[in-house]
Amino acid sequence: MKQIILLLLALACMNSRMHADVIPNPLFTDNAVLQQGIKAPIWGTADPGERVTVEFAGQTVSTTASAEGKWLVHLSPLKAGQPRILTITGKNKIILTNILAGEVWLCSGQSNMERQLGLRAGQQPITDWKQEVAAANYPEIRHFEVTQTKAFTPAQTVKGSWTVCSPATVTNFTAIGYFFGRDLHQARHVPIGLIHSSWGGTPAEAWTSEAALRTLPDFAEPLAKIKRLAADPVQARRETQARQDEWYRAKDPGSAASQPWSDPGLETASWKTMTLPTYWENAGYPDFDGTFWFRRTVDLPEDWNGSDAELHLGAVDDNDTTWVNGQLVGATIGYNLPRIYRVPAGVLKRGANVIAVRVLDLGSYGGLYGGNDPMQLVINAGGKTNSISLTGAWLCRQGVSLADVGWPPTDYSQSPNAPSVLYNGMIAPLLPYAIRGVIWYQGESNVGRERQYRTLFPTMIADWRHAWDEGDFPFLFVQIAPYRGNSPEIREAQLLSWQNTTNTAMAVTIDCGDANDIHPPHKQPMGARLALAARAIAYGEKLEYSGPVFKSMKIEGSEAVLRFTHPGGGLVAKDGPLKGFTIAGADKVFHPAQAEIRGQTIVVTSDAVSRPVAVRYGWANVPEGNLFSRTSLPASPFRTDVD
Repeated sequence: MKQIILLLLALACMNSRMHADVIPNPLFTDNAVLQQGIKAPIWGTADPGERVTVEFAGQTVSTTASAEGKWLVHLSPLKAGQPRILTITGKNKIILTNILAGEVWLCSGQSNMERQLGLRAGQQPITDWKQEVAAANYPEIRHFEVTQTKAFTPAQTVKGSWTVCSPATVTNFTAIGYFFGRDLHQARHVPIGLIHSSWGGTPAEAWTSEAALRTLPDFAEPLAKIKRLAADPVQARRETQARQDEWYRAKDPGSAASQPWSDPGLETASWKTMTLPTYWENAGYPDFDGTFWFRRTVDLPEDWNGSDAELHLGAVDDNDTTWVNGQLVGATIGYNLPRIYRVPAGVLKRGANVIAVRVLDLGSYGGLYGGNDPMQLVINAGGKTNSISLTGAWLCRQGVSLADVGWPPTDYSQSPNAPSVLYNGMIAPLLPYAIRGVIWYQGESNVGRERQYRTLFPTMIADWRHAWDEGDFPFLFVQIAPYRGNSPEIREAQLLSWQNTTNTAMAVTIDCGDANDIHPPHKQPMGARLALAARAIAYGEKLEYSGPVFKSMKIEGSEAVLRFTHPGGGLVAKDGPLKGFTIAGADKVFHPAQAEIRGQTIVVTSDAVSRPVAVRYGWANVPEGNLFSRTSLPASPFRTDVD
């Protein structure tokens, strides 16, 4: 009895110490960078009423934890300098080392921001990545990776830590963020902190708060669905699953109730083959978004011991539903998640077993592309664990194109595309960490809703600025690169957002794209142009940060005379005569045009158009254009007939 009492007392003391500990927010770890020049908030948790003191760079600031156990202090504006120690003292003491003051930038968006400098399965290597890695010895550049997290309400904390830039670590940095930070560091000679919070394949509404989206009527219905999901997740998921199953049965021929393509006895003589892993765009099915079916027969040996097996399919873009011998074994939403499914022993048999996978791709690339987890079936046979490789030839058959039937009902319980879920999970918990501004690369997942994006994107920018309460901090973004699936209208929406939103800048990438790859590997110019914009917008340097931007058109007889802002010392036709211009008369039929530079203007004509009404430049998914400034920055695609 005495021993039990002593044990209980010890546990009580341990529990008391755990609750008493002052704990900083995870943004404050060794190697952190604090924003210089403005008040820097430091915050965390402690016991209610606990006195907390923060010491850094000769400053000592104290506060008392609230009744909820939260505390927050502000350091007076800091100056960049040598690494220092930051001490946080309550009933315990936290000592954080190698802390710098410098310039902190939030790097966010979808996969082109997410893409790391090192290799990534299914994507081209970043241009000159080995040389870039070898030269990345910049101990004053730091990177904080925000763990990808969805949430229906604003989260209070993040997972992650600060990493010092070196050849050993930089492969995991956001590539564009690194190139931006490196160029800025070299130009400004101050430490750079990069907070990286991105998620591939996600639309802008996922990164916008519920309060902001409520001002946009288009999002009333999805917000109502999310509210129902949060109130009763089990029932909401059941209803969504029923709607999705009905959509598949009604729209997808492979999901028909008569004989679904998951049936192991299905006749497959007409099916084709595809070597996996790969994207189907690389296997003869370009620009196909919709359902696609795959089948593979696997023979289990006679010495299989009859136990469960583990099916590994690697990563699937975007969503999969998987059957073995006609029995559903798993389904996953998310293009970057490995598929690992338990296959119950009762589903399997010695000899032939049929694996069937239905893939739904919602945009860009699709298929069983592999990732870092090898495709295999793991079994126990002969008294040991064996794996049967699933790489190689699979039977395949197209289901239905989304272009023909539209999108299925969204499962907001799992999807990172749901409105506000990434704002809640990956932006809200960063508040109120002091930042200088934001760099952003996103827009591909809003293709098809370009007019909506004209309003949505500026709303998101205003939303973040309101949340940080630092005024209209610089918001610098990349205009999405040429790709066969990226419309000119989405680039126009970005251009209009820049022109109509204060303290923003846009890095044009008309010369950096890849018609066959939505993830262009040439990321260095994108980072460099964002750094130029930062130097001009955030730091007031007198330099040109943009290529020519259409300003006005005047019709003079058969000629359309165009004027531009940001001429950058003069207009230039790079590598030959100007190209990429079209012109139309009152009939609105556009014809290829001749264009020539006359002083600070461009004159556009066509023998087919005697009375011009409108001119377009680079108006294509994969634009062809060579208009630059003398500062070697490309002009943005545009049309004079903005509707």
